[in-house]
Amino acid sequence: MPNVDLILGADPSRRRSVRTEPTQRRSTQRLDALLDAAAEIVDESGFERLTTQMVAERAGASIGTVYRYFPDRVAVLHALRERSVRRFRERVADDLERTELASWWEIIDVSLEACAALYRDEPGFSVVHAARRETADGDIEPEFAHRLASLIEAEFGPDVEQAELRFRLGVAIELGDALISRAFERHEAGDERYLAEAKRLVHAYLSEHLGEAIASSAAA
Repeated sequence: MPNVDLILGADPSRRRSVRTEPTQRRSTQRLDALLDAAAEIVDESGFERLTTQMVAERAGASIGTVYRYFPDRVAVLHALRERSVRRFRERVADDLERTELASWWEIIDVSLEACAALYRDEPGFSVVHAARRETADGDIEPEFAHRLASLIEAEFGPDVEQAELRFRLGVAIELGDALISRAFERHEAGDERYLAEAKRLVHAYLSEHLGEAIASSAAA
């Protein structure tokens, strides 16, 4: 079984976008309700139109309650994105636990398929891609590339410099994410041609730059 802690491991250096971290069950439920409301608005109207007032109205809360957790709309988007990313990692980890890894490609495929599944199933997940255009910091893709690199290194021990492995995986994630996002812009269930092309192009890119090194290491 793959070491999924390498995917789930917390990074204490990550910036928190929530102004007040809830410690009681009621506060946690209130925060989840606010993010659920924000997710619904993002899916219906797009992240550009999201406002704190809209979140308050949709959640049936006062604007003061929203400001208790979020200073502005950007903080709402940060928090929604963080939650979506956490759920994405949990989905990848769960799927990997059910997979007997015969090759490093399965790690890549599981990640791409989990991303597509959350676009379908996770309200507001599109903000993971779209909010990058709104906020310059907190870029999650290189971080996830580091986690994938650590897992591939642990499972297959490729003869590739760590920095090179992370760079190539980061580019591949950007490529796959852009095409998967586009697939769901074209069709609510995901345009199958774009989803297939995302996997094909990611495979082609990584095979060109990493395939031989990882395959030879795994066979050694």
